[in-house]
Amino acid sequence: MVEETLKGLIVAILVTDGFEQVELTEPRKALDGAGATTKIVSPKHQRVRAWNLTDWSIDLPVDVELDQAKTEDFDALLLPGGVINPDSLRIEPHAVAFAKAFFDVGKPVAAICHGPWTVIETGAARGRRMTSWPSLKTDLKNAGADWVDEEAVVDRGLVTSRSPDDIPAFNREAIKLFSGSRGHRHAV
Repeated sequence: MVEETLKGLIVAILVTDGFEQVELTEPRKALDGAGATTKIVSPKHQRVRAWNLTDWSIDLPVDVELDQAKTEDFDALLLPGGVINPDSLRIEPHAVAFAKAFFDVGKPVAAICHGPWTVIETGAARGRRMTSWPSLKTDLKNAGADWVDEEAVVDRGLVTSRSPDDIPAFNREAIKLFSGSRGHRHAV
C-alpha cells in the first residue's frame, strides 16, 4: 500500500525564505501521503516565506529551527529549490553542515531545481550523476558531478530533478529512495 511506504519515517525539509512553493508543498504532500512525517527545518525563526513563480507567496511554520536540528532525528532530507532559498542556504554554515551530515552517514537526500546548490556546498556532488535546473549545469560539472538532462536521477542515495514539471517523477523516486532508509534515523 503506497500510503504505508514511509510510515514511521521523519523527513527534514531544509529551507529558508524564497523556496519555490510547489517544490516544497507537492513533495511534502506526497511524502506525508506515503506515511512519512515531514518537518520544516530552517535558519529562520517561526515562519518561512515561499516564492511562487514570480512573487512572494504563502508563509509556512518552521517545525525545527536549524540551530536545534540534529541529523540523527531524521531519516531523510528534502532540498526544495527556488533561486533565493538554496542561494541563501549554501552560504549558511549550519545549513551546509546539516545537509552534509546526511551524506556523511548515508541517509537519503532529494534535491530539486536549484536545490543541488546546497549539495555542491556539502562536497557530495563529486562523482555523482545528477540533474538540476539547466543554469546549474556548469556549477555541478565544476563540482565534479556528471550532469544529465533527465526528469529524475537517482545515484548513491541522492535523487535530483530539474524543475516543477518533474515533480511527479521526483516524488515517485524520492519515495522509493526514502523507503530504503527505515531504521537509520539514529545513525550518525
